[in-house]
Amino acid sequence: MNDIIKLLKSHRSIRKFSDRPIPKELLRELIQAGQGAATSSHVQAYTVIHVKDQANREQIAELAGGQGYIATCADFLVFCADMKRPTEASERTGANVVRGMTEQLLVATVDTALMAQNVAVAAESEGLGICYIGGIRNNPQEVSDLLRLPKHVYPVFGMCLGYPEQEPEVKPRLPVEAVLKEDYYTEDCEQVEAFDTTMQAYYQARSSSNKDTDWSRNLKPLFDNKLRPHMRDFLIKRGFEMK
Repeated sequence: MNDIIKLLKSHRSIRKFSDRPIPKELLRELIQAGQGAATSSHVQAYTVIHVKDQANREQIAELAGGQGYIATCADFLVFCADMKRPTEASERTGANVVRGMTEQLLVATVDTALMAQNVAVAAESEGLGICYIGGIRNNPQEVSDLLRLPKHVYPVFGMCLGYPEQEPEVKPRLPVEAVLKEDYYTEDCEQVEAFDTTMQAYYQARSSSNKDTDWSRNLKPLFDNKLRPHMRDFLIKRGFEMK
C-alpha cells in the first residue's frame, strides 16, 4: 500500500482546530490541486468562496444548524456549482444557450464534488484536517444571499480547514463486497448486517460521542421524513429548472 492510498484510507472529519493559521500560499496550492480534478468536458463548473469575514462565518454556522467549528476553523470554504461562467462564456461566442437542463445541474454538482475532494486530500497530505458541511443546504437561500451568489450558481457544501486539535478514530466503511459488484447488481443484506455489528462496536468504543446504535439505525432520521424538501424549489429559482 503506497502513501497516497494510506492517506485516503485514514480520513477523519475534524471539528476541533488549533489557532495556527494556514499560510495563504498553501491555501492557494490547495485550490490549484482542486482544479486538477477531472471535469466534464473541461467545463470547470465550480466557484469556491473563501469566507473570511468572521460575522459571516458565524451567521453561516447558525444557518448550518449551529455548527460552531465553521466559525473557529482556520479557513472556511463554500464550494458552489457554477453554470453561470461556462454558459455566459459560450454565449459570448454566439451560441444559443439553453439553460436549466438537469444535465447541467448534474455536471456542475459532480464537478464541484470532484474538485472539493481533491482539495480535501491535498489538505490532509499537508497535515491539515477538514470537515465537509452539508448543513449549508439547510438554508441555501440565506447562504446564497449572504455570499451574493448570482443565478445559475448554488452552494453545494462548505468545508472547514485547519490544523487538527483532536485525533478521532477512523470510522469503518462498508465491506468492499457490499459496494463492489461483478457484472450485475446483487443484494448485500448479509454484508449490511455484518457491518451493523461493526458499527455498533465502533460507536460504543470510540473516544467521544459514544452511542448505542449501528449503521442502519443511524440512517433512520435521514429517511423517516423528506430531507431538505426545499432544495427543489430553491434550485429552480437558482436557474436549474431541471428540464
